Parts: sequence; structure tokens; C-alpha cells
Amino acid sequence: MTADPTGSTHPYDHLTPQAVLDALDGAGLHGDGRLLQLNSYENRVFQLFLEDGSAVVAKFYRPGRWSDAQILEEHAFSLELVAAEVPVVAPLTLADGTTLVHTMLDGQPFRFAAYPRRAGRAPELEDFDTLRWLGRFIGRLHAVGGERSFATRRQLDPATFGHAARARLLALDLIPPAQLDGWRRACDGALAAIDAAFAAVHADATLRLHGDCHPGNILWREEGPHVVDLDDACSGPAIQDLWMLLSGNAESMRSQMAAVLEGYRQFRRFDARELALIEPLRTLRMIHHSAWIAERWTDPAFPAAFPWFGGPGYWGQQTTQLHEQIEAMAEPPLELGPPAFD
Repeated sequence: MTADPTGSTHPYDHLTPQAVLDALDGAGLHGDGRLLQLNSYENRVFQLFLEDGSAVVAKFYRPGRWSDAQILEEHAFSLELVAAEVPVVAPLTLADGTTLVHTMLDGQPFRFAAYPRRAGRAPELEDFDTLRWLGRFIGRLHAVGGERSFATRRQLDPATFGHAARARLLALDLIPPAQLDGWRRACDGALAAIDAAFAAVHADATLRLHGDCHPGNILWREEGPHVVDLDDACSGPAIQDLWMLLSGNAESMRSQMAAVLEGYRQFRRFDARELALIEPLRTLRMIHHSAWIAERWTDPAFPAAFPWFGGPGYWGQQTTQLHEQIEAMAEPPLELGPPAFD
């Protein structure tokens, strides 16, 4: 087992291969002995080969991150999307009749869900037809997401992803003294600009979102895009699920967004005022990402994956990037000109 700096072990150390196989067997997923751990930082995810020759993917949730109600609300959203024929891979109903299983492994409580195995490749975002298709996909997802509200999932807003993340980082007392004041001033300036942008857009019209819709979380198959789970599903402005599909300079992003929205608007209206939230949302993601890594540093997967985190160079770079984002947020927002594609 791996010890954290306080001398205790991390909960994930209890997820030995045999413990995982036993837990899945107890839920009616009878494996043939083959178990493959898949890449995942937040949770622990395994591909289990079953006795009948098929395979499933089991996700063991990070202890303490979500409540049962939040996980089940995510599952219900997935099943709602599937019922509307939106290509999302929903959790399986297991032996106890639920999608969420509680188990105890070596005295450590865990919760897990299982999904059908689905593969895919990254979408080709340089292709405008792909962008239109992704726009249709997200528009369909949002059409369902807008039908009702989450009751327990978190809200993507400046308070939750910005101010609260800043407070948690400062409480951890991990920013080196030489970089602390500079980072804090830059973060405060960025948060002031974010607050103003959200207030100006009146971004209170939120809906249920994928929440983390970057290209790595979208799998492409011959029949088009799909997502395998909604672990970061949240409430927020529609633009959150669109802006991470963009890249390049302003002209390139303008053309890309025009293509995405051409598909999106076939299924749902888009409020163009939300384009002014792209840079504020990018900045919130930066602040939240730093807090996310810091709070998980005792998980041995994180120092291995982010060896550059936490030193003076990291915080100096973050300060510089926050200043750059303050400048970006002061620029006129992305505007939609005439489509620049065939």
C-alpha cells in the first residue's frame, strides 16, 4: 500500500485485482479472471471480461467525492438521454436491481457502477462536417438537459468553480511564499472579471450539461459521437459544452463555432450572448484544475501524472496565465460572422 505524508494509506490501495473481481462477482458480474485497469485519474476504472466472452467496464467512484443522490442523478440523466436516443452509454442495472452498488473492501467502503464496453477514437475537429455533427449531438443532449433541472449536482458558476476553488487552494497552504501574493492578486483580478462577465450576460439560464465536453471525452465511431459516462455532469450555461471544441486563432474559432452552432441550432436555440463566457469559463477551468490536483495529491496517481505541479515554476506560470486571461477577458467576445466553410 502507498502511504500519504501523514502516514495513512489511500483508499484506492484497497482496490487490489482480487478485491475488484470479488466485488464485481458479488454484483452478478462473473469474470473469467481477466481484469484490465483503464486510464482514469478521478475514479478507478476496470475492464472486466465475463465468463460468457463479453466485457463490461466498472467504475469505482472516488470515496467522498459525490453523494449517492448525486451519482444516481447522473445515472438517471444518462438513462433519460438513452431513452431519447442520444448516444450516451448508460450504466447497467445490476444484480440488486440498481445501477449503483455499495461494497466493503478490506474495511474500506466503495461504490461502483458498470457499463457496456464501447470503444471509439477522437473526433477530427479540423473537419467542419464533424463539427456540425458534434453540434447536433450536443444540441440533442441539451434539448433533453433543458427539460428539467438537477436537484443535487453542482452548479458551474464563478462561486463554485472560482471563488470556492481559490479558497480551498489557499487553505491547503501549498503555494510557495515567493509566488503567493502574485498568484493571489492575479486570481482575484481574474475572478473579478469573471464575476462581471457572468453578471453582464445574465447567465442564470442554466441547464443540465455534460460538463467536461473536451475532445478526449468524446468517442467517435462509424455511427458518430458518443460519451461513455457523465461523471462531471452539472448545471450551467450551454456554452460550457461547446467552447472546448474550439482551437486556434480568433478567425479559426469563429469558423469552428459557426459550424458547431449550425448543427446545434437544429435541436436547440442558442443564446449568442453566452459567447462572452468562453474566456471566463476557460479561466474558471484553470483555477478549478489547480485545486483539483492539489486536493488529490495524496492519491499516488497524481504525483506520477503531474510531476511539474506545486513548485515555484508552476505557480509562476499560473500567475502569468491568469494575467493573460484577464487581458483576454477584456477583449471583445467571439462574434459569429458569415460561415467560412463549404
